[in-house]
Amino acid sequence: QVQLVESGGGLVQAGDSLRLSCVASERTFSRYAMGWFRQAPGKEREFVATITWSAARSYYADFVKGRFTISRDNAKNTLYLQMNSLKPEDTAVYYCAAGHTVVAVRTILEADYWGQGTQVTVSS
Repeated sequence: QVQLVESGGGLVQAGDSLRLSCVASERTFSRYAMGWFRQAPGKEREFVATITWSAARSYYADFVKGRFTISRDNAKNTLYLQMNSLKPEDTAVYYCAAGHTVVAVRTILEADYWGQGTQVTVSS
């Protein structure tokens, strides 16, 4: 059982930056593909970004390309999401997810484990 704990959310203004972190309890963190998803009020959870176990490849949703960067530090069992040029429409609860049997976590079904989420609120 992998436990994931997100942090780094908060209230910011449009144009600001935030860096989210997700710490995994599992020492085999480096074997998991990792991803970030988000869920806004009244909407379904949606894919944001994913990174392969070795960090060799990353993929992004179109609406964050050029603004968000996903990265990982396998030595620290930590996943990151650097969010720049934030917009009010980025307001959501952000979740990290781990996938054990996939190359990347791009859909909800590909995730085996989820964190509890961290709230990001962007004011205009």
